[in-house]
Amino acid sequence: MEVRLGDLSSPAVIALLEEHLRDMNSWSPLESAHPLDLEALRAPAVSFWTIWDGEDLLGCGALMELSREHAEIKSMRSASAHRRRGAGVAMLSFILEEGRRRSYRRLSLETGSAEPFAPSRALYGRFGFVYCEPFADYQPDPHSVFMTRVL
Repeated sequence: MEVRLGDLSSPAVIALLEEHLRDMNSWSPLESAHPLDLEALRAPAVSFWTIWDGEDLLGCGALMELSREHAEIKSMRSASAHRRRGAGVAMLSFILEEGRRRSYRRLSLETGSAEPFAPSRALYGRFGFVYCEPFADYQPDPHSVFMTRVL
């Protein structure tokens, strides 16, 4: 597996992000879904990566700087056709290392509280993320779970 800087003009990447947006919006009410669209992923505070196995796009992930010491994990997604191949573990490991390299003190994330998000919550828990209160501009929401990890 190889992590690459994400090409937001790639048809494969666009299709993966469209899949991500559809799923997030189908599992959570619109006001409770917080995925970044293509334009938001191009923001200067956001870094976006993809993970590949040869020509197969396995997944993606992003890191959005909230402050000099705190960043948010965004757009973590494994392609439906390539689940259970370790892409989520590899991408999260990469993002954690990148956070350390950038000297962030904390990484946080928002994910869903519904059953389809249980594997994601379990993955984050295995990597030392713990539940926390809403951060940044998030508000308490029964459809959202907030997690954080000190680096």
